[in-house]
Amino acid sequence: MAVKSGAAGDSGLIARPSLTLTRRVKADPAKVYAAWTDPQKIARWFGPASVKAGTERASIDARVGGTYRVSFDMESGEHHEVGGVYREMVSNQRLVFSWAWHTTPERESLVTVSLKPDGDGTLLTLTHEQFFDEAARDGHQRGWNGALDKLQNFIA
Repeated sequence: MAVKSGAAGDSGLIARPSLTLTRRVKADPAKVYAAWTDPQKIARWFGPASVKAGTERASIDARVGGTYRVSFDMESGEHHEVGGVYREMVSNQRLVFSWAWHTTPERESLVTVSLKPDGDGTLLTLTHEQFFDEAARDGHQRGWNGALDKLQNFIA
């Protein structure tokens, strides 16, 4: 697992924090891709470790330009809802989508999920870019780690 901050490019844009996580998943890329793009499947694993079981809901229009929305309740009682638009989809290989919480839609960021065959499994690399600040990046790092743990358990 690596966490890094993005750097300003030639465009002069302000550098925003980002993170990259890598996991080896014990399933082929097609099964992992389906876990990200099928609303019934993603609702069974998505969200941080402290999601209250049975509260996950998802709607997915899995095509470039299509939207997704996932909601869940935390064990603490907090309700969370995130959504965005698919910007790139390469079946069983890559997903790129915008990311914005319903409470802060102006803080849109970008997620890229890359899948590569790795023996009898898949090497999953998740990059989340353009966080509002480092605190947001750090919170998402915890959330994504919990979600990827749950993905591994769901697929196993």
